[in-house]
Amino acid sequence: MDALELARWQFAITTVYHFLFVPLSIGLAYLIAYMQTLYVIRNDETYKRMAQFWGKMFLVNFAVGVVTGILQEFQFGMNWADYSRFVGAVFGGPLAVEALVSFFLESTFLGVWIFGWDKLNKKVHLASIWLVAIAATLSALWILTANSFMQEPVDYVINNGRAEMSSFFALLGNPQLWVEFPHTIWASFLTASLFVVGISAYKLLRKQQADVFRPSFNIAIVVALASSLLVAFSGHTQSQHLMEAQPMKMAASEGLWETTGESAPWTLFAVIDPDNQENRFEVKIPYLLSILAYNQTKGSVPGMLELQAEYEALYGPGNYIPPVRTTFWSFRIMVGAGLLMILLSLIGVIGMVRKKIENWRGYLKLMIPVMILPYIANTAGWVMTEVGRQPWIVFGLQKTSDAVSPNVTGGMVLTSMIGFTLIYGILAACFVYLVVRFAKQGPAPAGRASGHESEVLA
Repeated sequence: MDALELARWQFAITTVYHFLFVPLSIGLAYLIAYMQTLYVIRNDETYKRMAQFWGKMFLVNFAVGVVTGILQEFQFGMNWADYSRFVGAVFGGPLAVEALVSFFLESTFLGVWIFGWDKLNKKVHLASIWLVAIAATLSALWILTANSFMQEPVDYVINNGRAEMSSFFALLGNPQLWVEFPHTIWASFLTASLFVVGISAYKLLRKQQADVFRPSFNIAIVVALASSLLVAFSGHTQSQHLMEAQPMKMAASEGLWETTGESAPWTLFAVIDPDNQENRFEVKIPYLLSILAYNQTKGSVPGMLELQAEYEALYGPGNYIPPVRTTFWSFRIMVGAGLLMILLSLIGVIGMVRKKIENWRGYLKLMIPVMILPYIANTAGWVMTEVGRQPWIVFGLQKTSDAVSPNVTGGMVLTSMIGFTLIYGILAACFVYLVVRFAKQGPAPAGRASGHESEVLA
């Protein structure tokens, strides 16, 4: 493989790996803040033990997320110099705010939260964890502001071959941002809630610390159901926006070569033949694609071949069809995982309301591996988002092939990719080891929940 192909693989590995930790940090911070709020309001030590136990999980995840984020920045500088030069004047503003304001706000108040147990006023200490959660959300906002420009460039000028921001507030008003940001935040709540559900199910099966893990499960399963539905609705809004902003991505995600008739069916399954630009076998659901795209049973959806001709007229000769199989199946993996999470969360809420959940041992056993489902859905969603935009790295402005560093060789990229992958493997092993260890340990015994930082970090 040449330097471009290797750089793309390294970008995929570092980005996907980093994004394994980001959603859990955002969502878990809010769950911890809610648990601690109940402690402050009710003065019930059980909620304090819950907040401290899940806080340990949060700290491990946060630490690994920071390290993986730093490595991701390294690969940007090494492998994508032309891309960095092209968008630097646009991305500089939001990324600077993310690093200098949101991340430092998050880190500062996380330190206050860790070391402030029983040293600060309860309400002041509670405010610190809420500020951590808000700062984590703002970090996501600034990062997605940059990513949204890659998907749908707005309010820019081209000077000396570089994109320059014409209005910071217009960048924040990017329509792509306001369909992408809610979808990501709700997915973060879903990731965190099923993480809590899975570990709580493990402990309830073993009848260990049920006084802590029963309310943990109950809180998390309700959040899981609500957030899974919100993910679905926000994803639907995002797919409708794709019809305007990136119709080629929409067509590729449906394996749609030819423009549909007045009513567009949704393809459940297809054997895609990209070489001959056709599907050899399809299973379709009538009208569903029109409903997804337009909220009505009638509405034609343009196919990839028609869009290819339009893009050639607009951008010049070239292949503007993304990798269809990857885009098509990543979308279906994401949707399938999402529907399964809605169903399982609904069952869990029913069990909680009937107060029978601890008797449903088969369900509790199932919810342990279900912790993986949000990660599968998150990864598939990002793969569809990034691969479906190809051949562009900034849609309509810069192709991926023009963004790679000109002086970096394939050997250089391969060496750094091997090094990063080894580091990621070590970090993954440490993360799994600590999560399993803390899960087996459980929270501090009743009556011994202390604010001392050594017990929070033990």
